[in-house]
Amino acid sequence: MAQVTIQTPVGDITVVETNDAITQLVWGGAGVASQPTPLLNEAGRQLKCYFDGTLTNFDLPLNPSGSNFLQSVFSQMIKIPYGETRTYGQLAERLNTFGQPVGQACGANPVPIIIPCHRVLSANGLGGYSGRGGPETKIALLRLEGGYPFLL
Repeated sequence: MAQVTIQTPVGDITVVETNDAITQLVWGGAGVASQPTPLLNEAGRQLKCYFDGTLTNFDLPLNPSGSNFLQSVFSQMIKIPYGETRTYGQLAERLNTFGQPVGQACGANPVPIIIPCHRVLSANGLGGYSGRGGPETKIALLRLEGGYPFLL
């Protein structure tokens, strides 16, 4: 397992690589530094470009942990285009389930931002966000993307 911590507008983020894939994105410093790999350098570059507004699609090998259901929700989140949002209910409809388990899967996302759980909203508002800063971070990411016009 290799990791690198980068500074972003939403705080320090540690990107974790395991077996040539990104497996976690954690707010804060991980406390244990490792030699950055080419993949971690690329992940850092792409995250910086995302926050600069010059990258709208990540192109990184991902291997987030989770059940088959979690993987199906992650797959649906990755399909949400930059600057757009979906509701928990809309994703649930596509997966033939209910909104609450989709919301729980969003909260279990180990690679936030890259797997864009911030683009998933409740039917009546923002919904939650498991990253540091909670809804404030979700708002910051949506503003960056112009994906929630009432916030602009």
